[in-house]
Amino acid sequence: MAKRQDTKKFFENLSGSGKSIGVLTSGGDAQGMNAAVRAVVRMGIYVGAKVYFIHEGYQGMVDGGENIEEASWESVSSMLQVGGTVIGSARCKEFRSHEGRLKAAHHLVQHGITNLCVIGGDGSLTGANLFREEWSGLLEELVQQGLIDQEAAQNNSELHIVGMVGSIDNDFCGTDMTIGTDSALHRIIEVVDAIMTTAQSHQRTFVLEVMGRHCGYLALVSALACGADWVLIPEMPPEDGWEEQMCQKLSENRAGKKRLNIIIVAEGAIDCHNKPITTEYIKDLVVRCLGFDTRVTILGHVQRGGTPSAFDRILASRMGVEAVLALLEASATTPACVVSLCGNQAVRLPLMECVQMTQDVQKAMDEKNFEEAVRLRGRSFENNLNTYKLLSFRKADSELPHSSFNVAVLNVGAPAAGMNAAVRSAVRVGISEGHKMFAVNDGFEGFYKGQIKEIKWGDVGGWTGQGGSILGTKRTLPAKYLDKIAEQIRIHNINALLVIGGFETCDRIKQSASGTKRRVFIIETMGGYCGYLASVGGLAAGADAVYIYEEPFDIRDLQSNVEHLTEKMKTGIQRGLVLRNENSNVNFTTDFIYQLYSEEGKGVFDCRKNVLGHMQQGGAPSPFDRNFGTKISAKAIQWISKKLKESYKEGKVFANTEDTACLLGMRRRALVFQPVVQLKEETDFVHRIPKEQWWLKLRPLMKILAKYKTSYDVSDSGQLEHVTRIRPKKD
Repeated sequence: MAKRQDTKKFFENLSGSGKSIGVLTSGGDAQGMNAAVRAVVRMGIYVGAKVYFIHEGYQGMVDGGENIEEASWESVSSMLQVGGTVIGSARCKEFRSHEGRLKAAHHLVQHGITNLCVIGGDGSLTGANLFREEWSGLLEELVQQGLIDQEAAQNNSELHIVGMVGSIDNDFCGTDMTIGTDSALHRIIEVVDAIMTTAQSHQRTFVLEVMGRHCGYLALVSALACGADWVLIPEMPPEDGWEEQMCQKLSENRAGKKRLNIIIVAEGAIDCHNKPITTEYIKDLVVRCLGFDTRVTILGHVQRGGTPSAFDRILASRMGVEAVLALLEASATTPACVVSLCGNQAVRLPLMECVQMTQDVQKAMDEKNFEEAVRLRGRSFENNLNTYKLLSFRKADSELPHSSFNVAVLNVGAPAAGMNAAVRSAVRVGISEGHKMFAVNDGFEGFYKGQIKEIKWGDVGGWTGQGGSILGTKRTLPAKYLDKIAEQIRIHNINALLVIGGFETCDRIKQSASGTKRRVFIIETMGGYCGYLASVGGLAAGADAVYIYEEPFDIRDLQSNVEHLTEKMKTGIQRGLVLRNENSNVNFTTDFIYQLYSEEGKGVFDCRKNVLGHMQQGGAPSPFDRNFGTKISAKAIQWISKKLKESYKEGKVFANTEDTACLLGMRRRALVFQPVVQLKEETDFVHRIPKEQWWLKLRPLMKILAKYKTSYDVSDSGQLEHVTRIRPKKD
């Protein structure tokens, strides 16, 4: 890997002085686009460049005039939480013509814009790449027509393009997630959760159509997240006879006392003969064959609307900063790139290679090579599909593999959204593996008291969307009761144990406070000694300061933050946000910080204080938590099955090696099983946190976007990192 560069030299190389950056949104709108625009503007200004809004996408570039407007730091204030795109988006046929691109080039040269950040789908990004390839020829034409002189052509001789994918469909190859997808899933799941209550009341079948003309990601993941009975997507059409199979499953569900059925259909769903499958066709089929009361709901553009999720705000912010860095580092020989999310890292990939892969998916579908289409969608899509199949279709007892193993599942520690989805997944995958599954109520306390019973496939129906812990969970530690727990393990002949919980497990913060005139909110978050919720919540909400245990602070920092915020308020900013992790400092309490800000801000702003507390653990789990809990638990049970077989000798299970007690977690792109014994070296047991926290690398990004002057460097992993202590920028 490349060695870390000298910070001063690196910063000089990234100077944007004398450069101009244009940012535009194109194609369909997606939640999080505004967060991306905000990040581009603020990072661009931070490095000394001029940044211009290009309103109405390529149409604004072609029309010029007031459509190209210089942006200021304040002009992107309070847009982080706004859905859609504030700078507008429009379809532009004229840009597809040579004459239209010539006009666009002329307008860019007039403003000295030679760096373009394009936020849109594959069509928008392809157009941007063509524009870049034609750039030198367009400049020559403008000189020949007398619209610009030779000096202007020379000064603007290179056009650099960086793309970010804004698409709710998650239909672009090369990135794990596109901007807007997570928010669209939130909208879908909100509707499904609401529908499920009325469906249960009236024993109804609901057929839901979600967006996805060419990509079934939204349909597939929402089906996985709500435990839908059937899902239809364009990448994997059902085989002939699917109508009979679907009706049989719905009938079996009703016979099993299930009061509702949910069928999710992507708008581009087709059968194996490329014939469209419509919601009305499915409704008529169910009514005709089963006589069930069936209703159709088409979500339509509601999936594009609303406030962007925390994930989309953070994703877009990270991508926006990375896009500016890519533009500053670009040279004449650098190909146009797209900023992607790969294993929780913001990376740059060749734009046209990703576009070609995306087009290859459609080609494979057109040729009815659907297995190839699924493969090209990526490993995550393939895993989602396989997990859905595994959990949704119960095999007959005669088809199950033979197993004499008993596996128990329990929840420990604080309740966390997604626990129930994980339990459902564990139970159903375990049964599919042939094991007898047991549920332990009330954690280790219930374990030693013998609150253990067998749990069946149907017992976990409908668990995916429920918050809290249905099994019950307590903070009781097992150390005092090991003998009694061992006795219960012997009585029930338990061969393996899946423990779902952790030190401190909380749902993501959802910060929606908004002020009136010059108001600062002081918010206390949970997390114990772990500042993840505060830091990432602060990035998602556009916080001005976040205080955490992992990054010590003193009274000088507090005073500097107050002065910084006071100066910002004087420039027209109307709202301030300060987050404090509950255990960040024993003396600088939330009350102390509130009183300090209130006193020092007199005459400029007033303050409000809120301790979020256990509301962060309540409510229904997000689509991400449902999906992640489901997949990680399925993986865990499959690992347990493998280890049981490997450890089974002479009628007994010998689990006496390090690798038979593991923690399963996500590291970069992979789900990794790590022996608990090894984790001791990486854990701060006093404060119940890891010794190294990956998310600390996001802290400089948050401070840059809050208008602090911070020195930074790029680590070996390509992430911004601190190199000096943070101090506010005086401006």
